[in-house]
Amino acid sequence: MVDIFEIYMLNLVVTVAMFVVLVFRAWLEMKHFQVLWKEAEWRKTYEMVGRILKAEKDLFKGAEGGDEHNKTPRGL
Repeated sequence: MVDIFEIYMLNLVVTVAMFVVLVFRAWLEMKHFQVLWKEAEWRKTYEMVGRILKAEKDLFKGAEGGDEHNKTPRGL
């Protein structure tokens, strides 16, 4: 016959095993979230750099003649 102590120990082992699995899954989710967060930051950074480069290109295109410096005179 099963003793009450054996039932208690079995319950304790199952509870600890469930807790370990829960902690492991939480750790995996945290790592996954960190990867997604870094990807979102990189995407935001690249978009911002792209906008800045486009704005600078437009700014310098209009400065000091811009496209006019690249054109050859018609008489030559």
